[in-house]
Amino acid sequence: MSIKTGLILSENALKVLEKRYLKKDEEGNVVETPEEMFRRVARAIAQADLLYGASYPEVERTEEAFYDLMTSLEFLPNSPTLMNAGTELGQLSACFVLPVEDSMEGIFEAVKNAAIIHKSGGGTGFSFSRLRPKGDVVGSTKGISSGPVSFMTVFDVATEAVKQGGRRRGANMGILRVDHPDILEFVSCKDDNQRFTNFNISVALTEEFMEAVKKDTEYRLVNPRTGRVTGTLRARDVFKLIVRQAWKNGEPGIVFLDRINNSNPTPEVGQIESTNPCGEQPLLPYESCNLGSINLAKMVRGGGIDWEHLRERVHQAVHFLDNVIDVNRYPLKKIEEMTKANRKIGLGVMGWADMLIQLGIPYNSPEALSLAEEVMRFISEEARKASARLAEERGVFPNWSRSIYARQAFRVRNATVTTIAPTGSLSIIAGCSSGIEPLFAVCFVRNVLEGTRLLEVNPHFERIARERGFYSRELMEEVSRTGSVRDVDGVPDDVKALFVTAHDITPEEHIRMQAAFQRYVDNAVSKTVNFPNHATPEDVERVYLLAYELGCKGVTVYRDGSRQQQVLSKGASVESSSAGSPAPRGPSDTMEERIVPRKRPEVVVGTTRVMKTGCGNLYVTVNEDERGQPFEVFNHMGKAGGCAASQSEAIGRLVSLALRCNIAPEEIIKQLKGISCHQQTWAKGGKISSCADAIGKALELYMTKKGGNGSKGNIPQRGPLLGACPECGGVVEHESGCVVCRNCGYTKCG
Repeated sequence: MSIKTGLILSENALKVLEKRYLKKDEEGNVVETPEEMFRRVARAIAQADLLYGASYPEVERTEEAFYDLMTSLEFLPNSPTLMNAGTELGQLSACFVLPVEDSMEGIFEAVKNAAIIHKSGGGTGFSFSRLRPKGDVVGSTKGISSGPVSFMTVFDVATEAVKQGGRRRGANMGILRVDHPDILEFVSCKDDNQRFTNFNISVALTEEFMEAVKKDTEYRLVNPRTGRVTGTLRARDVFKLIVRQAWKNGEPGIVFLDRINNSNPTPEVGQIESTNPCGEQPLLPYESCNLGSINLAKMVRGGGIDWEHLRERVHQAVHFLDNVIDVNRYPLKKIEEMTKANRKIGLGVMGWADMLIQLGIPYNSPEALSLAEEVMRFISEEARKASARLAEERGVFPNWSRSIYARQAFRVRNATVTTIAPTGSLSIIAGCSSGIEPLFAVCFVRNVLEGTRLLEVNPHFERIARERGFYSRELMEEVSRTGSVRDVDGVPDDVKALFVTAHDITPEEHIRMQAAFQRYVDNAVSKTVNFPNHATPEDVERVYLLAYELGCKGVTVYRDGSRQQQVLSKGASVESSSAGSPAPRGPSDTMEERIVPRKRPEVVVGTTRVMKTGCGNLYVTVNEDERGQPFEVFNHMGKAGGCAASQSEAIGRLVSLALRCNIAPEEIIKQLKGISCHQQTWAKGGKISSCADAIGKALELYMTKKGGNGSKGNIPQRGPLLGACPECGGVVEHESGCVVCRNCGYTKCG
């Protein structure tokens, strides 16, 4: 159906909603409007009030309040809630943490549970720190353990096999303590970008380790099975290896585990070992968390912050998120029990950069840092007040007596109330900047409808440019080449200062903003620290140490162009991208990153199909990679030699190159099918217009046999690419510890 809506939504928001959120029938047709989606969610979440004695008229009023909260785009819950509330699936949580016990039974129990969670639409975090190290003795068989990294492969393969309801892919966090004997292998396990594509990884740094780094001493490695010290390593050597790998391709990230547990609200219940996939939600084993974000861009009225309106929205959002806990259909009984025992919620923000622009405050200014603390302090205090009010009406969370709140005699409904999460898809729907990130671009060109170029300009920038008289199509085109106004003539200096982008500000400024929000966030803050391509490992090291000094709970960095498969980067033409994201910007604008095709294995398997063409029989062989995806195509004409044979071979080589560069098969099929030549023929299944048409149709038949529908969708999806969107092939942004495509709404982490 064609979406018709009375809401003010951007074209891209409608595209994302249609693709990922709106209900579909069995044929994949959209069967609800955005208003109906928000009504579905509001009605489902409001029903929880019935559990606490509310009358039906009161529940209806709550439903209307929740509907207004969302349709105003002033608050949105995490993606699974929008997708699944009021549906048969009913799984509403974004993130889970599962324990991985040191036994074969425990490991595969975790694999099974993860598959169930991924199928329901959630992401999972694991600590592999309990697993005995590589080479350790296995008592039952007297064999030798293969270690945590080896077992991570099992989780990765299982995740690849499970698609999250067709709308969200599996996303994992893998964490290992820095004092585990296998830490060096873990730090380097994603040195090859093709390994562990369904994992983000982070090293859990301890206070002992950080002290050893500062003093340049050795620290102890401990076998988790025996508790015995197995050796020592020089802390600075390990730290520099972590830094070097993060500089190389963005992983591993780091989490300060002892610091996280120092703010654990329920230490008597258990110790926190891991986080969700983006690192902002530390959780106990079997806990889940329900997240939502307030759109700060909507909280500016008359040139200032409308604090009363913000207070009202915070209280409504806390009510909403607490209700989610009760109406949620949990994938596992243990998760339901632990989640309801602690009732953690994570209220965060999006549109922070938009708020600053409306207030005339540059992102990288002392005023912005001061306001960040003020805004987050206000949200945190009001959220806790809302939780206390709910505790009076509904009771404290069951583990309250074992929490830090009991020591303070402070009765609250929720063990935690605030989290700064990634808002990739949500911010597209809300039409605002993502999370607490700066703008990714001021202006860029989006390619739509067979090469039609659509110039997209930040609405605040366009308004100011028109008001101050420097707007022109030519200037916007110039800005779109890099996305930044920093080096563009004709833009006033004060406007340049206000419209800074992610690559205009320094990594240290990124970290200071993260730390400012972290001071008033219960859980953690998801943010990416962007580095220019020319940054050095020493630059990354300084940021890691600064994050530790400023009280951050973790850090994710990304050096522009550091991953081989990044489609578009410095100096590349924005017009060459089909994605809505521009080329990242920075001092290295003369550098161009190119796609590197995957290497061919020594052995591949495939099938050959004969296609009748006007030039004779064409034998088309499609070979698969190790994941069962098409990897290369060979074509052989039934009669030797001739122009047709050479052209079909050339097409096969180019198709193979495209497949090895992770171009979606359906896009190749779309380009080849229908090409005509003067020698057409009819064969079983219809007309063959040319050799190119035959190759396209042979590839389509191959994909259909594999379980898809050729160029019409449902072709098996490959794992997320590190720099290219796996769904539309466009540019992705590395932000908030995640990967986001602004063109189609794909996110690696949901």
